[in-house]
Amino acid sequence: MSRWSFDLTAAPPPDAAIEIAARHVAAAAVARRGGQTVISAYAVEPLPEGAVAPSLTAQNIRDRALVGGAVARALDSIGRPKRVGLVVPDAVAKVSLVRFEQVPARAQDLTQLIRWQVRKAAPFPLEDAQVSFTEAGVVSGGREFLVAVAKREVVAEYEGLIASAGAHAGVVDLSTFNVVNAVLMSSDVPPASDWLLVNVDASDLASIAILRGPQIIFFRTRGAETDGTLADLVHQTAMYYEDRLQGGGFARAVICGSSNDEVRRSLEQRLSLAVENVDIRVAAALTDRITVAPELLDALAPLAGLLLRDGEKAA
Repeated sequence: MSRWSFDLTAAPPPDAAIEIAARHVAAAAVARRGGQTVISAYAVEPLPEGAVAPSLTAQNIRDRALVGGAVARALDSIGRPKRVGLVVPDAVAKVSLVRFEQVPARAQDLTQLIRWQVRKAAPFPLEDAQVSFTEAGVVSGGREFLVAVAKREVVAEYEGLIASAGAHAGVVDLSTFNVVNAVLMSSDVPPASDWLLVNVDASDLASIAILRGPQIIFFRTRGAETDGTLADLVHQTAMYYEDRLQGGGFARAVICGSSNDEVRRSLEQRLSLAVENVDIRVAAALTDRITVAPELLDALAPLAGLLLRDGEKAA
């Protein structure tokens, strides 16, 4: 069983990663050349609508043969790696922030406390779940933890596709967490500054994260069926940030997954702030033969975030 994890602490980072998203399968491999990390190979395989339907509880892989073929072709294109990091859609997991006034000294006791805390909000028995957490920071009145809970059999659907292609998913993680990693690795983020990340996929699944330096202080995923526009969701999030998180304003806003100028303008109008694209090339150079397009940089962002991060603590 692969680790459902935020980090690669317990194992050496793989040299390849693959993402199975609602509308594509993307894979990338990295190499070290002259002391620099480069993305040496990549592949993006489009998927038709409905082949993958990200969900907390329902079947996710609706056309196993079609998606499995895309996974096999993507891995073949990057050299048929035997061990990979696997990125799955945010909608596969329920993400929450939990706060404790006092934290047990023993790691085992902390794990039990966190599982007890998230049990009541989980949409399935926690015995059927994989749970991972990392400390989000010290807050007034205690410490806060970022927790992700996923149904084990749902994660196994994605892992099974990797196994069928002859590889092993040594770590499994969420898309937006790794886009966050890519942004942090590609730019200097002042420790005390607040910033906003919007991660969108072609099926209109969207996640919004608010960070204080490197620490997530707010996270929300919107399903494709949710009413309202992305700009509406961003506006609601900004209001919540001001009212409930005592936010003093965003130093920056970053978007991944949409190069649509109309979407960008609507977000900039709601935030009164320029919206940047994720650009991983500072952290990982691209080989000369790779043509750079905004869509490609978006597809590579979560893969680079998984492959190059240093990692934190996970359960």
